[in-house]
Amino acid sequence: MSTAISPTAYNYKVVRQFAIMTVVWGILGMGLGVFIASQLVWPELNLGLEWTTFGRLRPLHTNLVIFAFGGCALFGTSYYVVQRTCQTRLISDTLASFTFWGWQAVIIGAIITLPMGYTTSKEYAELELPLAILLAIVWVVYAIVFFGTITKRKTKHIYVGNWFYGAFILVTAMLHIVNHASLPVSFFKSYSAYAGATDAMIQWWYGHNAVGFFLTTGFLGMMYYFVPKQAERPIYSYRLSIVHFWALITLYIWAGPHHLHYTALPDWAQSLGMAMSIILLAPSWGGMINGMMTLSGAWHKLRTDPILRFLVVSLAFYGMSTFEGPMMAIKTVNALSHYTDWTIGHVHAGALGWVAMISIGAMYHMIPKVYGQKQMYSTGLINVHFWLATIGTVLYIASMWVNGITQGLMWRAINDDGTLTYSFVEALQASHPGFIVRALGGAIFASGMLFMAYNVFRTVRASNPAEAEAASKIAVVGAH
Repeated sequence: MSTAISPTAYNYKVVRQFAIMTVVWGILGMGLGVFIASQLVWPELNLGLEWTTFGRLRPLHTNLVIFAFGGCALFGTSYYVVQRTCQTRLISDTLASFTFWGWQAVIIGAIITLPMGYTTSKEYAELELPLAILLAIVWVVYAIVFFGTITKRKTKHIYVGNWFYGAFILVTAMLHIVNHASLPVSFFKSYSAYAGATDAMIQWWYGHNAVGFFLTTGFLGMMYYFVPKQAERPIYSYRLSIVHFWALITLYIWAGPHHLHYTALPDWAQSLGMAMSIILLAPSWGGMINGMMTLSGAWHKLRTDPILRFLVVSLAFYGMSTFEGPMMAIKTVNALSHYTDWTIGHVHAGALGWVAMISIGAMYHMIPKVYGQKQMYSTGLINVHFWLATIGTVLYIASMWVNGITQGLMWRAINDDGTLTYSFVEALQASHPGFIVRALGGAIFASGMLFMAYNVFRTVRASNPAEAEAASKIAVVGAH
């Protein structure tokens, strides 16, 4: 009997590995973010070294928080969700393990090469060709594991969360491979296969969809599983979730040109990007409302459940940043906001408020399950973490809004004779208080991750992973 059951037990080992590394990379990536934010307040923190300058460390920060922290959260939760909703084990333990170690190798490669100045200089795609190829191989294996598991599912239905995870995996592969097409001239230097405005267009087709598919669609897959689970309520409207899915993936892919307003890009392409960005508001808010309305009849749980609070507040930030994005894509608004700190504030409304909070909430729900525990070691510590994360996010984005609008207005101010009213340095001086508040907000947010690390450490130390595996066997067998 037991030998017949054991193959159907879920593979929680790889989920546990990704979950732990989500916390580790979160601390390192956010800590580095606080450090470079502090460099803008105190430039001497560059330490007079080329490897520790803002220009070298900033791409490392974005890679650590997006691909290391966010990526590990997506790998871990997608492997967890696909097994639970398909009631079957991952198709290959070996390939799943390869995705874990391969992904960590890519991140270590970034930590080594980016401070050394090896970079393609493309936003969110800085890794040079050898690392880009390794990343592509890991990603293709990830797709094989994920879709292979779906093909051998025990359930007839494919749950909507897996639709979002699946789209995120396929589109990210396409974006990465197309944008990284390049001609190597040495082992760590290559040049883009595209030139001029075409290169810019393909880069921002990639760049905005790294946001649209990596940082939105994948995390919506997370939302559609963990919000109903934590609220103990079915998703508000399953039909709306399907409409949300198709509308989102149809529209998002066209929004990239809004990064290139008032550039050499053809005007029709800029206008198309603007129009698609505005229309994108509808599916984004459809998904946000669907998540929020799932709490119908369960709002009282927010008083006592800080995990649910993380998940719900993340949806509020998702709604806010997906309203702000289309507004900033309008050319007249963009004329004020572009190249200012307003853009930085918008990105972090999504990154801290939406991506980090939904990931943290999902981890707090999932980690006890895969370690055979009923709950996290301390609910009080989760509560502390929630308030640190919320206050930190609000300070961060509010300071960047104020800075951004100040910068935009100062840069466009002209005298009667047509000369600029303010020098760039004067705009920088006006931004200094905002830089201080931003560094403070980031430090508060990052400190919450230390509370999380301690909470996870105590939970894991008291755990019995074998019990979690045994429970998964019972769950799978009981499902038939």
